[in-house]
Amino acid sequence: MTDELWVCNLPAIEYRESTALQERVRAARQAERIPDTLLLLEHPPVYTRGRRSDPAELSMGEAWYREQGIDIVDTNRGGRVTYHGPGQLVGYPIMRIDDVVAYLRTMERAIVAALADAGISARARPGEGPDFTGVWAAERKIASIGVHVARGVTTHGFAVNVDNDLAPFGWVVPCGLTGVQMTSVLQESGPGEDDVPLLGAVRRDMAARFAQAFERRPVLVDVDRVAAAAAAPAA
Repeated sequence: MTDELWVCNLPAIEYRESTALQERVRAARQAERIPDTLLLLEHPPVYTRGRRSDPAELSMGEAWYREQGIDIVDTNRGGRVTYHGPGQLVGYPIMRIDDVVAYLRTMERAIVAALADAGISARARPGEGPDFTGVWAAERKIASIGVHVARGVTTHGFAVNVDNDLAPFGWVVPCGLTGVQMTSVLQESGPGEDDVPLLGAVRRDMAARFAQAFERRPVLVDVDRVAAAAAAPAA
């Protein structure tokens, strides 16, 4: 369709609302009304359970987590349970693909490159199996990935820990990996540039590196343009 990648910076958005938005944007992409699109945002505190999740991953019981102010949502993405919260950069690429494995590996490379811009030496997949999908700094996991594909177009995507609270990861079995240690950009590299908030800097670098990895030309668009395209009737 085009070599453009629409990049849309959203405010913090509730998880279910973001899922509904992704489905509308995906329908627009499937109908070729828009190019590939990357939504960048934050979520209020929420645990999301992927298609391979096990109830034991939330060992405290759902009521306990909700008492801590953390929502719990089942989702159709791949992977297991993970946590989203303020200060974490979440990216939802709505892209037409033909090779899921290649797509995941390219996304990992993009995250590794963005983290290098923050001075962090990171790598993908330190072990075998789908639970290791994501990006790691030494033996600590810093970014998670889980996707869904329908009619050749993706939803869901990645989450990079920037300056978010890491404690909620310790209350579950994150990504199905017992004993895994989670980390963040703040823990690995410090607060960053004095004149740019850390999350803003990572958001900027992630958009650029994602577009570069997928050989797309990034075009910044506002949410109104994306919403209008997603709401337009099929031709």
